[in-house]
Amino acid sequence: MSQSSKKMKANERREHVLSLLKQRAEPVTGSSLAEEMKVTRQVIVGDVSLLKARNEPIVATSQGYMYMTDAKEDLAFQRTIVCQHPGEETEKELNILVDHGVHVQDVVVEHPIYGDLTAQLRISNRRDVKKFIQQVRSTQASFLLELTDGIHTHTIASDSREALDEAEAALEEAGILMEK
Repeated sequence: MSQSSKKMKANERREHVLSLLKQRAEPVTGSSLAEEMKVTRQVIVGDVSLLKARNEPIVATSQGYMYMTDAKEDLAFQRTIVCQHPGEETEKELNILVDHGVHVQDVVVEHPIYGDLTAQLRISNRRDVKKFIQQVRSTQASFLLELTDGIHTHTIASDSREALDEAEAALEEAGILMEK
């Protein structure tokens, strides 16, 4: 196979990946894209990186890749909260937030060398929490908070200020919210 025909296939695959991401409202895992394209997950990681370099608004979340359109979830109220807890309490923390109607947009830790490390979470219900926790366990990955003695921030969002206030109060009662 000639180099130009390989390049054409790679470009076609990237366009197909882009098309799939644009069509789906839910995140799509790299593994499922790789299976569909009959390539390795690492090839998909490279394809997505090249698409991002073309300024395509693709975000890697804990559930997979998402194409962020202008119609993305824009909830009226957002705030940043600071939490501290051991990794074992992550599921409890996330469930408290989603049980109050709060969407957990991201998690950020401050690394002494790399600065702020941010991971897009996009968790909005208990199903998302369960999937996230299962993914961490099945891959034996570490939570980012393990880099910072449990200290981390979340951007949380809701369609009401009261929901954010109630979620913060519940986190404080659970001993998860850092004291101001």
